[in-house]
Amino acid sequence: MGKSEKEKPNGAPLGHGADDLPSVIVDDYNMGLRDGDSFLGDRANKFAFREKLDTWRERVRKGGADPLGKTSSRDLSKKEIDALLNGEDKEAAALILGAVDDFAAELAKVLGRFLDQESWKNTERVVIGGGFSASAVGELAIARALVLLKSQGYEIDVTPIAHHPDDAGLIGAAHLMPPWMLKGHKAMLAIDLGGTNVRVGIVELRLKDEADLSKAKVWKSDIWRHADDRPNRNTTIERLVTMVEKLIAKADKADLKLAPVIGVACPGVINADGSILRGGQNLPGGNWESEHFNLPLVLKKAVPQIGEEDAFVIMHNDAVVQGLSQVPFMRDCSDWGILTIGTGLGNAHFHNKRENRDEA
Repeated sequence: MGKSEKEKPNGAPLGHGADDLPSVIVDDYNMGLRDGDSFLGDRANKFAFREKLDTWRERVRKGGADPLGKTSSRDLSKKEIDALLNGEDKEAAALILGAVDDFAAELAKVLGRFLDQESWKNTERVVIGGGFSASAVGELAIARALVLLKSQGYEIDVTPIAHHPDDAGLIGAAHLMPPWMLKGHKAMLAIDLGGTNVRVGIVELRLKDEADLSKAKVWKSDIWRHADDRPNRNTTIERLVTMVEKLIAKADKADLKLAPVIGVACPGVINADGSILRGGQNLPGGNWESEHFNLPLVLKKAVPQIGEEDAFVIMHNDAVVQGLSQVPFMRDCSDWGILTIGTGLGNAHFHNKRENRDEA
């Protein structure tokens, strides 16, 4: 077992990438469903929507000017697209609606494939996370996909994630470990390492307000868009550690007592020792899946202590972690899943432990 593991009171170790978590069982995650020669998720990631938008713009240009102007679809921000959707130019809004409808149809097909899998067969609700869900266009596409699924006979609820996706990827880390590890502390450190950005944040636990972490929020965070810099792996780690150290200093200055833990969300399948088995190909610089590299151990060595206590690092898949942020809001159902629409399409499926369900 990995050196970064800690013992529970009953002697059972806390492992990276674990299936048995304090509130839920992880039934499956990082399922790589195929669509011919490509991954099914490629049909419903953030790039797929831009492709749908491009297709509609090309069609419109056959009969006149493009109502979205000369800016490429890839360079339009989510805010700009939302503004066009809700703006006074109804031709531009109608064009975007065409792309939304086409994307929603693909999302519904992808969801249908997941719901037909054995590990997803009892799903009552699917949460949609990732950056795309944090937009008016994303919310509309999610609602449209739900309507399409219901029209096909699926008895399912599909909803955007409760927290902003950027915060959810950090807040979920607090659910990786049992409450006793956080008791007596006001906050904890969390890292969300993705294919485009690195986010490091301090999650204010607010356990005195709600013991189930439903009031947890991101106190401060820092983001680095590494896709613009194209760093190698070592440079990424150095920058990551610097971000962590700066946030520790800010928490210390504010007298915000940090738990001696760092929760890490990372793409791919995570081995119990903290190494990445597969799925880390989008991480900056490559070679994250090497058997000679272990991110939790590297972080533990770089940040050996938090306050006066030895630091403990625990890591899981990023879709799992983002899904865990939803745990306090899923007590009215038993089996549920998450899809995260970002650089790729992350996925995870859970069922609540009995003590985490609302009793009828």
